Amino acid sequence: MNIDDLLQSLGLAPATLHDGTLIARSPIDGAPLARVREHTPDEAAAAIARAHAAFLTWRTLPAPRRGELVRLFGEELRAHKAALGRLVSIEAGKIAAEGAGEVQEMIDICDFAVGLSRQLYGLTIASERPGHRMMETWHPLGVVGVISAFNFPVAVWSWNAALALVCGDAVVWKPSEKTPLTALACQALFARAAARFGDAPAGLSELLIGARAIGEVLVDDPRVALVSATGSTRMGREVGPRVAARFGRSLLELGGNNAIIVAPSADLDLAVRGILFGAIGTAGQRCTTTRRLIVHEAVADELVARLQRAYASARIGHPLEAGTLVGPLIDAAAFDAMQAALASARADGGRVFGGERVLHERFPDAHYVTPALVEMPAQTPGVCHETFAPILYVLRYRDFDAAIELQNDVPQGLSSALFTTDLREAERFVSATGSDCGIANVNIGTSGAEIGGAFGGEKETGGGRESGSDAWRAYMRRATNTINYSRELPLAQGISFGD
Repeated sequence: MNIDDLLQSLGLAPATLHDGTLIARSPIDGAPLARVREHTPDEAAAAIARAHAAFLTWRTLPAPRRGELVRLFGEELRAHKAALGRLVSIEAGKIAAEGAGEVQEMIDICDFAVGLSRQLYGLTIASERPGHRMMETWHPLGVVGVISAFNFPVAVWSWNAALALVCGDAVVWKPSEKTPLTALACQALFARAAARFGDAPAGLSELLIGARAIGEVLVDDPRVALVSATGSTRMGREVGPRVAARFGRSLLELGGNNAIIVAPSADLDLAVRGILFGAIGTAGQRCTTTRRLIVHEAVADELVARLQRAYASARIGHPLEAGTLVGPLIDAAAFDAMQAALASARADGGRVFGGERVLHERFPDAHYVTPALVEMPAQTPGVCHETFAPILYVLRYRDFDAAIELQNDVPQGLSSALFTTDLREAERFVSATGSDCGIANVNIGTSGAEIGGAFGGEKETGGGRESGSDAWRAYMRRATNTINYSRELPLAQGISFGD
């Protein structure tokens, strides 16, 4: 199936995707896929206005009714899973299993949100005043702006959109300019679901295509109650203060510099599998990618040797070909950043295994690389910096306290893992004195979070939480209500006034 037929199957008219200014390219071969029309700032403002008008209507529908729209969208995703997954692979460079898996993640969050639509409950709180009832209620928040990154071009939007919609909000989405086609496809599938739903207000889900100037409109507009932004720490440093300046809310999902600690008691067969997927999956272009390996000196030599063999056997190439484990980097800038990081590691005394460009005879303009293992003498500033590429820095430790200190001694705080069969180490790792990350795993890797748990991290990762658990509360506003059903008017704290 060629790209035009694929887009057609997802509800997009190919003829409308060849007259714009934004060139969508595939990292598989570097070739252009389409030319997409970008929105102007005025068009972006108009889209936000439509979304705000839609919100005023949508918030009045009962939450279970809002959940029905999300259920229908999940059905559309099920019906088009193969096609949308393939488009994710083509546009983002993911291997076929990861492309399909990302769409499955969208389906899963829709299922979660449908159930959630009947569970948006608050608390009843004991009042200190007789004849009074105090309670907590949750109400729709407003327009939710979503800024997503290229590496998860559809799943992150769905985490936000599915929850926001059942919470009674409208959504305006600005995808990465590197992956506009998957966003357009999602919008087309959502439009199908909305048509089946029947009474969804126009503007409930808006899509903005463009670069920084369009994102700035979304960030600065006071009608956007919440901005959920996924991307680099640099981006978050700009978005957070700008939204705060207008007293809006931010939900930031930023950088990760995730470590796996391997203890002397670890099951090394298990550890090798967890490290391999975490370090080279998505060509190292996940925020949860394993970037540091902190291994006890008693098992370090054996583990590194096993990882070198596993790395050497990992097939690198076209992501849609069977058996491929590592697809391309997204573009030349990503490759250059990887080479700069490896040069810095060598200058700091690191020993580099891998990291070379793999020249594909069919795709000379693409950027395939061998994943890099880098044995470091210490956790240098270069190790503390996140490079969005398949680089795994190896550090050794003797004492478990020192391992935890290394784990936590970076600016980021997203995901972490420990491989051990020592119960005390496992419990310490997930305690208040263990990992300082938003995700702390034992005997599984750093990558591949389930949608049932809240996803996000601390420190320079931004502090936001998306997906499961009680992350829905970010998309609503809380009200504390007190009802006096007595004939008296007692004051709190026993205050007497005017007697």
